[in-house]
Amino acid sequence: SHSTATSIIYGTIRRILRPFIQGIWIKKVTGLHNIPRRGSAILAMNHQSFFDFLTLSVVCPRNIHFLAAEKFFYHPVWKHIMMVTGQIKVERTSTDKAGVHQLVETHVQKNTLLGIFPEGTRSESKTHMLKAYTGIAKYALTHRIPIIPVGIIGADDVLSKTGKKVNTAKVIEIHIGEALHFDEYFEKEISKETCTLVTEKVMKKISNLSNKIYTHYEFDNN
Repeated sequence: SHSTATSIIYGTIRRILRPFIQGIWIKKVTGLHNIPRRGSAILAMNHQSFFDFLTLSVVCPRNIHFLAAEKFFYHPVWKHIMMVTGQIKVERTSTDKAGVHQLVETHVQKNTLLGIFPEGTRSESKTHMLKAYTGIAKYALTHRIPIIPVGIIGADDVLSKTGKKVNTAKVIEIHIGEALHFDEYFEKEISKETCTLVTEKVMKKISNLSNKIYTHYEFDNN
């Protein structure tokens, strides 16, 4: 259901929200030029707050289709936003990921910008990131698309994981890194090792951009 109507509605919502969110919370954005104007790519970012979705969506010049947890689709408010903006539902407890893979493939074929939180859920730590899932590597290698690392700083101060209240006195920084191309792995079999290595290269960049510590390396040569 990735239709023109979805794109228009999504774009309109982003334009309406942009001046509010940027005006109140977003202090600094760097590297916007690293987002390709066309073609499919994956934006991969650290995750500490529900606000990560909103802030990245409003600063990005293109619609981002996030792989979002199933709970958003069952939430009384979020579910409508998720549906009209064409976000991709991930049933986290389901072992059968075929449906998600199919949706991702459809989006890639339509040159969509995908948004993925490699940590899978929000980290409660101010300083450390959770161990990343290697799905981002699998998508990038399977579909031969670049990954753009993004660091978000301060979103958890605006809206914490437990918080119900939004803090208007805090500010957010978004740092977008250069696209990472993994062409050297395209001809190889997409093994668990390759996916881990690629994921760790991405997390290293996100770590640098977000000032968050990532300790879950299996390979030393990142």
